[in-house]
Amino acid sequence: MKPLASIVLAAGKGTRMKSSTIKVLHSVAGLQMISWPVAAAREAGSDTVVVVVGHQANAVQGVFRGASDIRCAMQEEQLGTGHAVACALDALTGFRGTVLILCGDTPLLRPETLKKMLAYHHDSGAAVTVLTALMDDPYGYGRVVRDSSGMVCRIVEQKDASIEEQEIREINSGIYCMDSLFLFDNIRAIGSNNAQGEYYLTDLLSIAVSKGLTCIAMPASDPDEIMGVNDRVQLAEADCLLRGRINREHMLNGVSMIDPLTTYIEHGVSIGADTVIHPGCRICAGTVIGSGCEIEQNVIISGCRIGNDCHIKASSVLEQSELGEDVAIGPMAHLRPGTVLSNKVKIGNFVETKKVIMGEGSKASHLTYLGDAEIGSGVNIGCGTITCNYDGVNKHRTIIGDNVFIGSDVQLVAPVNVGSNSLVAAGTTVTVDVPPDSLALSRVPQLNKVGWKLKKKS
Repeated sequence: MKPLASIVLAAGKGTRMKSSTIKVLHSVAGLQMISWPVAAAREAGSDTVVVVVGHQANAVQGVFRGASDIRCAMQEEQLGTGHAVACALDALTGFRGTVLILCGDTPLLRPETLKKMLAYHHDSGAAVTVLTALMDDPYGYGRVVRDSSGMVCRIVEQKDASIEEQEIREINSGIYCMDSLFLFDNIRAIGSNNAQGEYYLTDLLSIAVSKGLTCIAMPASDPDEIMGVNDRVQLAEADCLLRGRINREHMLNGVSMIDPLTTYIEHGVSIGADTVIHPGCRICAGTVIGSGCEIEQNVIISGCRIGNDCHIKASSVLEQSELGEDVAIGPMAHLRPGTVLSNKVKIGNFVETKKVIMGEGSKASHLTYLGDAEIGSGVNIGCGTITCNYDGVNKHRTIIGDNVFIGSDVQLVAPVNVGSNSLVAAGTTVTVDVPPDSLALSRVPQLNKVGWKLKKKS
């Protein structure tokens, strides 16, 4: 196989998105749109990818900052696809091989389709190969015009097509592969004599034919793959199709989904076999879930590592947290970033944690806030407990040893330490360290005024 380089066109604004963010930076299934065709090019074997940028160029470049195989080329004015490709050629100086040209707004394109297209191109010896699709309603797309032998002779845009040409159902995807020498020698021969006054990359096919070179087309097996995203409706459609692919892959790998249509899993999530996911869940990129877990309805998980056999109960929210094995969360709990829970920890309903480390078997069953704390093993945190970690200027830590019992409605005013095997009585406000094996108790003596209510009433 010849060396492969790719050009991804991503300079346009995408006015139909009606957004202050350019089209290719909108998220699709957890990745910015431009990331999908770039990933497909890489997986197809491309050693170098040139992203043509224009609007919000710095933001697009930022998506790939640090990637050694990504180069960016500036298209100051958007004068058409042919002009965009010409802007990319300096970044490919000295390259010899096959050039793959992709659109930045085609997130559904599969690497397998590109590999098949490249093999077809190389086997045929064609100068240009275009990926096409057969559509029942081809309105708006460029039509692929073939000669009597089935070879492609040209591509005509909708606005330039005759009535007969508009009847053609085979449409241009805007995805091509071609010999680098042919591309370099002919890209600047493209003119702008068309209804848009732009430099169409499709004119390269006519140039190739005029020189007696072969141009071929390969129809994609799934027309959805070449769908371009131009507005919010198509963005939602693409997101739905990609999520369907993602869910299908997880289910084939042993994950059960009660209702895949209402299960939202982004790209870059790992889930172990025999895990069950209920409807309405959203699992975001960077999450790793072990095997044998149960994720109940309407749970949101983002950037977490969850061990085997965990039970995440309904309507809980987990962010950048780490759970050991056999951990129970919720219902309606909130694990904020920095939460680390060891095996067999229980976090109950309406409990919030933030930057908390909890040892094995510890539990906070309900109505509790734990922030900036280190909690040992076998600790019971009573209902209504609060770690008072913020003094208005700085955050402070609470440290609780092993086998401590914290009664209900306790306030732990950090910085404070509670020694192992101690008991903090209900209603206590802890402001000084508690030694190990101690009872901490701070209460105002109770005063009963007998008959006071009757006197008040009279």
